[in-house]
Amino acid sequence: MSNLFRLEIDTNNLGNNEKGDLDFLSSLVNCTNLKRLDIRSNHFGGVLPESVSNLSIKLEDMRMGWNQIRGSIPSEIGNFINLRRIDFEENLLRGSIPSSISKLDKLIYLVLDNNQLSGTIPPSIGNLSFLETIDLMSNSLERQIPQSLGNCSHLIYLNLSQNILSGPIPLQVLSSLTHVAGLDLSRNQLTGSIPFKVGNMQSLEILDLSANMLSGEVPESLVGCKGLSSLYLRGNSFQGTIPQSLGSLRLIENLDLSCNNLSGGIPTNLGSFRLLQNLNLSHNDLEGSVPTEGVFTNRTAFYIEGNKRLCGGIPTLQLPICNSSNSNNKQDIFPWRKVLISIACGSGIGVILLLCFILLYPARKALRFVLLYLSSKARSKLTLGSSWEVSLLKVSCEDLLKATNGFSSRNLIGAGGFGSVYRGILNQEERIVAVKVLNAHRSRESFMVECETLKNIRHRNLVKLLTVCVSIDFQGNDFLALVYEFMTNGNLEEWLHFSAHRLPGAPIVQGHLNLTQRVNIAIDIATALNYLHNHSHMPIVHCDLKPSNVLLEGNMTARIADFGLARYVPDASCSLPSHRSTANVINGSIGYIAPECGIGNEVSTYGDVYSYGILLLEMLTGKRPTDEMFKDDLNLHNFVRIALPELVEEICDPVLLQIKESSTHSIASNSRNQVQDDQRQRVRKCLVIMASIGVACSADLPRERMDIGHVVDGLCLARDVLSGTSIRST
Repeated sequence: MSNLFRLEIDTNNLGNNEKGDLDFLSSLVNCTNLKRLDIRSNHFGGVLPESVSNLSIKLEDMRMGWNQIRGSIPSEIGNFINLRRIDFEENLLRGSIPSSISKLDKLIYLVLDNNQLSGTIPPSIGNLSFLETIDLMSNSLERQIPQSLGNCSHLIYLNLSQNILSGPIPLQVLSSLTHVAGLDLSRNQLTGSIPFKVGNMQSLEILDLSANMLSGEVPESLVGCKGLSSLYLRGNSFQGTIPQSLGSLRLIENLDLSCNNLSGGIPTNLGSFRLLQNLNLSHNDLEGSVPTEGVFTNRTAFYIEGNKRLCGGIPTLQLPICNSSNSNNKQDIFPWRKVLISIACGSGIGVILLLCFILLYPARKALRFVLLYLSSKARSKLTLGSSWEVSLLKVSCEDLLKATNGFSSRNLIGAGGFGSVYRGILNQEERIVAVKVLNAHRSRESFMVECETLKNIRHRNLVKLLTVCVSIDFQGNDFLALVYEFMTNGNLEEWLHFSAHRLPGAPIVQGHLNLTQRVNIAIDIATALNYLHNHSHMPIVHCDLKPSNVLLEGNMTARIADFGLARYVPDASCSLPSHRSTANVINGSIGYIAPECGIGNEVSTYGDVYSYGILLLEMLTGKRPTDEMFKDDLNLHNFVRIALPELVEEICDPVLLQIKESSTHSIASNSRNQVQDDQRQRVRKCLVIMASIGVACSADLPRERMDIGHVVDGLCLARDVLSGTSIRST
């Protein structure tokens, strides 16, 4: 098969964990066009045959993780100069990391975790300037972390945990890797203090330095890591007090400072962290009162054991009552302060009133602009209602500039022809938001459509518009922005197809969506469409439904976003109102557009249903509708339709076939097999239902497509079948 360019046999039961399992790789030497080799998650044993070094020079992707491969990584791997990904994790590889890897100047992913590699990390790894991920966790690598890692300027994720690395944390690594979102150096033998330059890592979201031998104080410069969500410093020898400045890290969800030598009081501002879910301050030498707000109201969310001089807190802690000698809140010994405070408050009220007028004026101007624009251009009979106008959060261009740190690239979530989306924090409410700044020259129509559409709809599965801002920027240009709730789990596109070019401000996607999660997300999307088509004040067609426009909350609830192409229709099947022209406009994205929705054609709810069908099939198969395998008469719709129902398991994403075994360990082998067989049957039935719905929704003829209300019912049935609670026939 000399033209073979991709061989994927991952996630099967191939191999016997024996010598010779990998001999078949020798036959691939003749495949001179091979670009991707994926044999992950099988039972391959033995060592890599020497013939591996003679594979195609065009090889870009080599994945062999989650097997029982022994031996060492061949030094000839440096010959594959086009490699972009090396994935050997979870094997039994020994020896050192070959220095020849430094020749792979196109490498983006280097994943060698959970092996038995030893020796040092080659300093020459710093030559790989395009590296975005380095994962060397759980090996036996030793000596110092090479300073040359600081040269990997595109690095996003660095994991060197669970090795025997020693020495200090290199200053150059922390000062140069400004795009790193995840840094894990835990469970090593690192010494010294945390370099002050850690504050340069402004994109950092996860920092784990636990279980080392680090000392000194917790650096105040951590406040520079404004996006930090998880900080783990457990099991070191840090001294001094907990910095009050940590109160600036408003995105913190997990904070572990336990098992150190920290002293002083617990900063009261820790109780004001709205996102903080897990706080561990146990086994230090803290004293004084325990706050009673925020995370400190949930006994299961914080730990303070091993601090013998604490007092107060919520009653369930059963700590001593604080008095003047052990409380952090000392009694005021300067009564004359009250006079000064009264004077300051009186003066402050006047200043606040003046500021309120100044700050609210741009918002009132923006709303008047929207009203005037809608009426003057006769875009719709609808106008912004007074109730909607009052409920809007009042923000100015200056507020959004400050919230996004000057629209910094480090806060960039998304970008496209419409403009850019940034993550930000509004100071007046300490609220995390997504700020969509539109290209005023190209997106004014889109801005008005989105305002008009979102002002009268409310649903748990639709993104919530918090406010708008129409103003003039500092260069005198029109400034148009929409402010939404921030979705902490990003968009569905990233979860289905992990991107090699993650934007700095976008959430880190970890793991795959299982079948239960995908069914629930599919139900959320269908429920939102059902509301738009059948239960809003006037039927609304989204016109651009695709995975990147489906956002996910922290609990994985899905919300449809981006209504820039949305349209009102008088009934569920008719065309656009006459005052909306669609000439020379493609209503949707390639691959998701219904056949009848070409340039200038009418749009209807049937088009949304088609897009939803394609999206559902993409969730089922893990393949985009624009995948290179789809050509001639083969498309995603036909690919699934031909497989129904007998071959549905062969075309679906292998992740969806995984069966949980944790609930069957305590029962006999025969019973366990019976339970697993029952689970497989339920999974298969669920997949068949989902595939059938996706195919029915993406039919070529609009009238043959499934009603969105019936889609919701069908997917709820699939969920019941999967959970084993269905009493209906399938």
